[in-house]
Amino acid sequence: MYDPVLLKTFLVVAETHSFTAAAQRLGISQPTVSQQMGKLEKAAGRMLIIRDTREVRLTDNGDAMAGFARTILAAHAAAESYFNGSAMRGRLRFGTADDLAITQLPKILRHFRQLYPEINLELTVNQSGPLRRRLEAGHLDLIFVKQSSGEATAGTRVAKDTMVWIGQETLTLRERAPVPLIAYQAPSLSRQLAIDALEAAGRTWRITCNTRDVNGVLAAVRAGIGVAVFPHSLIPSDLVKVSDRFELPELGDVDYVLEANPSAAKEPVQALMSAIVSRGVRREA
Repeated sequence: MYDPVLLKTFLVVAETHSFTAAAQRLGISQPTVSQQMGKLEKAAGRMLIIRDTREVRLTDNGDAMAGFARTILAAHAAAESYFNGSAMRGRLRFGTADDLAITQLPKILRHFRQLYPEINLELTVNQSGPLRRRLEAGHLDLIFVKQSSGEATAGTRVAKDTMVWIGQETLTLRERAPVPLIAYQAPSLSRQLAIDALEAAGRTWRITCNTRDVNGVLAAVRAGIGVAVFPHSLIPSDLVKVSDRFELPELGDVDYVLEANPSAAKEPVQALMSAIVSRGVRREA
């Protein structure tokens, strides 16, 4: 049996890629973190972490252990909640912008459901604007959306990202030809950012693909029928930033924001918010 304390420390090391950062987050010393990781590797009989002067990264066995650790800790938490009589119950209506589906968010939601099996999690995936309107109408309890950086919000900012133009590696554009734009159907933040930036720069454009979801955007970009606006940190490995190549205008930054319905049950909302804030927004490997 693996010690949950060691597993918790291991997951923090895996997320921070640093013994020092893990020690700071956990409120323990760096030597203690090293000692605990040594104990876990001894218990597993495998090397889990590669350490050098530049970085800390997981081995293949370490990646496997991370999955087992999350499952084990989730089971411990669920058992404690159940037998302490404090298991949260009820319904949590959560909405997320669809491009965040290619981040770590699905794993976070799966882990949340393991921790709180008595909460009925209802998921809505849409564009940020419609989600915000549903929240204001009382049809959602919590939303995770994008907005222009610096825009006033009563929510919690999780991260900032830069919007860029992306395309297929071999894409070419004819000089002075209209920019072939792949975009979400209106209303859409990224669509509006693209059109406003092109018109401000005096560039002509044409819509070559209207789509409802992130998979449609990425499929069209991979087919080479145009360029799209996308968060820089979420660019898939088979696509590239083409802003400079085609002298396309800058688009600015966006914030990833969590916004809660003030009339929603606070405990489950806060639990999911904490889970998302602690993991951040990273592209799924």
